Amino acid sequence: MGMQGASHIVWDWNGTLFHDNDAIIGATNAAFAELGLEPITMEQYRALYCVPVPKFYERLLGRLPSDAEWLVMDETFHRYYAEHRVRCALTEGAEQLLMDWVAGGRSQSILSMYGHEELVPLVRGFGIETHFLRVDGRTGPSGGSKAEHMVRHVAALAGVDPSRTVVIGDAADDAVAAQHVGARAVLYTGGSHGRASLEEAGVPVVDSLAEAVALAQEMAA
Repeated sequence: MGMQGASHIVWDWNGTLFHDNDAIIGATNAAFAELGLEPITMEQYRALYCVPVPKFYERLLGRLPSDAEWLVMDETFHRYYAEHRVRCALTEGAEQLLMDWVAGGRSQSILSMYGHEELVPLVRGFGIETHFLRVDGRTGPSGGSKAEHMVRHVAALAGVDPSRTVVIGDAADDAVAAQHVGARAVLYTGGSHGRASLEEAGVPVVDSLAEAVALAQEMAA
């Protein structure tokens, strides 16, 4: 149960709590290779990445991928990512921030667009699952927006007030999802988007999770 009236953070996982940039760019380039595309750098990825993901591929292909191409690229991406995520760790300082937030009488949860069946054991494996009211990953096809998933996630958080909730993520889509449920957002530059593209979302942008949590505490007070 949520703590009635307490401030709440909905955390993104990939690129936010979980520092998986190397696995993401490797998986992206493995998917590109299936269509004969040249590999891209992390800087290019952060400048071009967008949601829904097929639009990101369109920026590089000059057209939307066909249904068949999308299926091949998506399967390749997730296969590569699953093999290489084991080398990735939590973002520096994340575990202490999670413990301190709960110790202050506040609550938090995770909503990720990573598949639910893969996400839950991954979070559990880091020994941090008990810090969260809920850990929800994507159900259904990949490639879409987080907004509808956020509606279901927040509705399941008993006692959590959306007006005292802050979404912390690394993508402009996190801000869209927050707005969709009446929450606010702070975006973090350490993941999939560069600062310039994040600032277009019109919400605070920070360079560390510590800054994000400090802002969340002010915004949800």
